[in-house]
This record gives sequence, structure tokens and C-alpha cells, in this order.
Amino acid sequence: MRELDNHTFRLAVAQFDQAAERMNLDPNLRERLKLPERSLLVNVPVRMDDGTVKMFAGYRVQHDSSRGPSKGGIRYHPEVSLGEVAALAMWMTWKCALAGLPYGGAKGGVQVNPKQLSHAELQRLTRRYAAAIFPLIGPDKDVPAPDVGTDPQIMAWMMDTYSMQVGYVVPGVVTGKPLSIGGSLGREEATGRGVVDVTLEAMRHLKLDVQKATVAIQGFGNVGANTARIMAEAGAKVVAVSDVSGGIYNAKGLNIPELLTWYRANGQTLGSCTMGDRITNEELLTKDCTVLVPAALSEQITEANATKISCRILAEGANGPTTLEADQILTDKGVFIIPDILANSGGVIVSYFEWVQDMQRFFWNSLDIRDRLHEIITAAFHRTLEFSRQRGVTMRMAALISGIDKVAQAHLVRGLYP
Repeated sequence: MRELDNHTFRLAVAQFDQAAERMNLDPNLRERLKLPERSLLVNVPVRMDDGTVKMFAGYRVQHDSSRGPSKGGIRYHPEVSLGEVAALAMWMTWKCALAGLPYGGAKGGVQVNPKQLSHAELQRLTRRYAAAIFPLIGPDKDVPAPDVGTDPQIMAWMMDTYSMQVGYVVPGVVTGKPLSIGGSLGREEATGRGVVDVTLEAMRHLKLDVQKATVAIQGFGNVGANTARIMAEAGAKVVAVSDVSGGIYNAKGLNIPELLTWYRANGQTLGSCTMGDRITNEELLTKDCTVLVPAALSEQITEANATKISCRILAEGANGPTTLEADQILTDKGVFIIPDILANSGGVIVSYFEWVQDMQRFFWNSLDIRDRLHEIITAAFHRTLEFSRQRGVTMRMAALISGIDKVAQAHLVRGLYP
């Protein structure tokens, strides 16, 4: 499928091929799992505030549904493409399986810069896109969630649009919603908290003192900001953060609560922040630190900069932030890598909790959610670590093989219809 041929999809397939080769995966299943189960491309017409109609390309890809409804975020970004969405859907399949969630992987997106739209235009775009993908989604079919460029308000519009189509309220059609319409406590911070949970487990494994640890975080959106806050609360020193406008660095540690207050008050951009020395995103990645968290976009750590990276632990808050070549360089350097499908699975774990609560019409308190997230993600970490040590493979390979094997077993036991 030529439409899928982009660098992110090639990375996802290359990772899969490496794992499939090592685990001697059935050739028939190997071919079946390389491509998405279903892909929908839609053209979304939106009436802009000036009266003109503008077209936006939209996508929804379901990679696999052998273990349950497909699950995955909706991304609003100018560079969204079918290949990128298909890659993210594949990673979601392995991520859900690794965590033991009864889901397959999906992903969606619209090729747009949401910051260039007014509130009214954003709502019209979201509702029209939700109507366009309506045939694919549903609480028992495919459950969207927020991702880059989307938020609880956008999920609320999607839930309302779907509910209007079917004629009754369906809270479980999306997750990451506001609390007032069936959202879950703890959902907004879930991915960042999961990153911290597995990072602290890795530090215990490596016998590193969190009180002496330094942390650098690329990306200061939902994942990066919450990771920074919770790592600081755990006692670590966050020395560098960045967003698309660049970053700041302070070897003595940044005051994260003060920085978060400033960030919210200044248009959620670090561009004019003077709370540390100005650095670029590239410079942040090469700062000496205990923990490096890439929490921005894919393929930020490459063969070109991997040799300059100086961290003990790489916790992948973003999806696919490390290329295959960089992965090998970092492994050779002795960096302990917590792969994306494990490190950032907190978001989908708490999305699962939200979906369960919506389906049961019974809601949990924040302590229950935090404890259950910790239990599931740390158990997945230790299973992966044990697999890695027993088989003599990297953490990434252990995570991929574990996730792929669960999906393969589901396919084998179900058989092929007809």
C-alpha cells in the first residue's frame, strides 16, 4: 500500500519485523499484522468564520480488533498522514496487549493546525470529522481519545455528535472527556504519571537515588508537563524542559510549580520564559542527565544525535521517538530504555478505566485510579524486565515480543473467517 509508505510507518514495521523474526512468528500472521485491518480517509469540509469553506484531510485507522474494540487517540497536526496514523495504530495494538487491556489498536487524525482555528471553527471541524468517521466508532467497536492537538473539549464534541446520531447519550464512545459527561478522575495526568511510575521502577532496578536524579523532558504538553510535575514531587531535579518554541535549562533545577503557573499564564509556550538558560530542542536531548524523557513527536533521537546523548535512563513518553539506528547506539552505550509501548501506556490504561466506568455507570475515586494504574503499569514493567533478562533481549524487544505474542495467540485461537 503506497499510501502507507512514510518514515514513521516504516519504523513501526521494521520494529515489528525484528520482533517477528526473533519469535519465529507464523508467516501468515506476520503478513496479516503488518497492515491495518481497516483504514478510512475522509475529506472534511468546514465553513470558516469568514464564510469560506475549507477542506481538511482526516483519517481513522483500526490496526487490529482480535482482542476487543480498537482504541486510540485523535491527533490534530499539520503533518498528520495515513502512514503516521497507521504506525501509531500498530503501536497501540502492542501497547494494549502488553498492558493486558482487552483492546486492539487504532488511531485517527486531521491534517490541521488547531491553533490557527477559532473556537467555533474547531468545533465545526470536530463535529464534521466525528460524523465522517461515525460508521467506524462506537463503545463496542472503536473508542477514540485525545492525542496531540486535541483535548477534553474536543472529546466532548465528538461524544455529543455521536450521541445525536444514535439518538441517546453514549458516554463510552470516547475517553478523555470532561468529568461532567462521564470523564474519569486522573485521566489528564495519566500518561505522565505512568511515565514516572515506570521510571521510578527502573531507578530502583538500577539502584539509582531519585533524590540525586536529574531529569530533562522534551515536550511540555500534557505528557511532558505532568511528567515534570510528578517527577519533581517524587524528589527528582528537573533541569530542562522544552516545547516547539525551544526550551530552558537550569543545572540547579527548575521550579516546576512556578514554571507551570507561568506557562499557563503565557499562552502555553516557553518562547519568552527566562526561568533558565535558553536552549534548543536538540540541545536538550544531549544534556547530561539521569533520565531523558522525549515527550514530543516521533523520531527525535536519530543516528545523528544518539552518540551525544548522555542519560542513564531513556523513558519514551512520545510514540516512536527513537529510530532503529539510534536504538542500537543507545543500547551499546548502556542506556536503559523504557520503550514507548510500556512507558507511555498510562494514558490508555486510565482510558480503559474511564470506558469501564462509563459502561457500568459506576465511578471510582482518584486514589483507586492511581493505585490501579500503578499496579497495572508496574506489573507490565516487571514482566517485561524479567522477559528481557531471561531471553537476553533489550527492553524494547521484550515489550514488542510480549505484545505481539498476545495478539498472535488471539488470532490463532479465533481462526480465520470464513
